[in-house]
This record gives sequence, structure tokens and C-alpha cells, in this order.
Amino acid sequence: QGLKPLVPTDSSPDLIFGTSKIPGPGLPATETYLGTNKVPDLQKIFQKSDGLPVHLKLGYPDRLLYRTTMALTIGGTIYCLVALIIASQPRKQ
Repeated sequence: QGLKPLVPTDSSPDLIFGTSKIPGPGLPATETYLGTNKVPDLQKIFQKSDGLPVHLKLGYPDRLLYRTTMALTIGGTIYCLVALIIASQPRKQ
């Protein structure tokens, strides 16, 4: 009784869905990323309590994307309503 030392029963089990460490043809070898970590800087920007929503915190590019999206949404809604009104009118013969 008591704990027995763990002894492996089979030194090389058969792999069913095994992966190899060699990349396939045409795939780049794995490289470590040596760039700087931007996460702490972005956390400072996004967690600042300045009253702006998160999707507008990065300034001009965010405002440009937001306004473009809103313009396309409103324009698409108006286009759909006009198309629906035109489709609901009977054609005169």
C-alpha cells in the first residue's frame, strides 16, 4: 500500500494524430518575434478615463473609420427603403 513510483509502460506510444517538428514544404520555419511589446502602451491608452468610447480612443484613424461606417450604414438604409418603395408600386401599363 502506498504510492509506487511511476514507471512508463511503453517508451514510444503510437501517434494517431501526431505532429512533426519539421514544417511542410512552402511553409516558413518558426521564428521567434523580436519586436517590442506594445501591449502595456496600448493598455495605458485604452484604460485612460477621458470619456471617449474604446472604438474612438486612437484618434483620427478611428474617427475616420467610424464616420465612414456610419455614412455607409445610413446610405445603405436609405437605398434599401427607396428600393422597397419602388418595388411596392405597381407598374403602369
